[in-house]
Amino acid sequence: MNIKDYSIILDDAAKTATSISQISNTTKINLDDAYTIQALSMKRRYRRGEKLVGLKMGFTSKAKMEQMGVHDLIWGRLTDAMEIEVDGDMPSKNFIHPRAEPELAFLLKKDIKIPISLDEIGSVIGGIAPAIEIIDSRYRNFKFSLEDVIADNCSSSGYAIGKWHAPNTDVSNLSIDIGINGTISKSGNSNAILGNPLQSLVEASRLALVYGQELKKDMIVLAGAATPAIHIKKGETVHASFGILGELKFNVV
Repeated sequence: MNIKDYSIILDDAAKTATSISQISNTTKINLDDAYTIQALSMKRRYRRGEKLVGLKMGFTSKAKMEQMGVHDLIWGRLTDAMEIEVDGDMPSKNFIHPRAEPELAFLLKKDIKIPISLDEIGSVIGGIAPAIEIIDSRYRNFKFSLEDVIADNCSSSGYAIGKWHAPNTDVSNLSIDIGINGTISKSGNSNAILGNPLQSLVEASRLALVYGQELKKDMIVLAGAATPAIHIKKGETVHASFGILGELKFNVV
């Protein structure tokens, strides 16, 4: 099979919540191939009416990079259809084996057409919010290679975003918790995201542009997980707290 074939297979798997075999089990692909598959797969969603609203960053912790044997971050795309309303419901039938991660979300107030530096962050952020990302690999048993996961939109499947705060809100050293039905499952700190969560936006501007994806005004960038992901299932309420940024939750139905 060729790259286009794999983009169709992955899109169909996401659309029908059906697990598939890893691409790497039968075909060797490189990073460029993987991002091309991701882009082609997402274009099928756009043709069905979904709108690109932002990006998500992955492998933003040193431990995760070491686990996967890589030395750089990865990124995927977010659409409007992936959004889960805060205090709303997440239909479990739309997912295979979902997991939740607490993250920070950045709202862009202007286009980013060239890579930015940490010193320029203040000029591009329009707001900061707490968020929960739902990751749900389309591969069986949630197992994949680096190239597999990139092709699969970096497992990005859903997100909930809380209240937006001022762009100059200090998000360093925030205590962050995520849990189920009122019980904390995992605890972490915002600085687990690259040592400074703002650095994730810097890296997003660099990596996305390599593959021709501009960051546009009003787009959202999810900075990466502050704790390990937790498994979630029907009948549970997922909640996360982010210190001064507040809390958010939703129900899995």
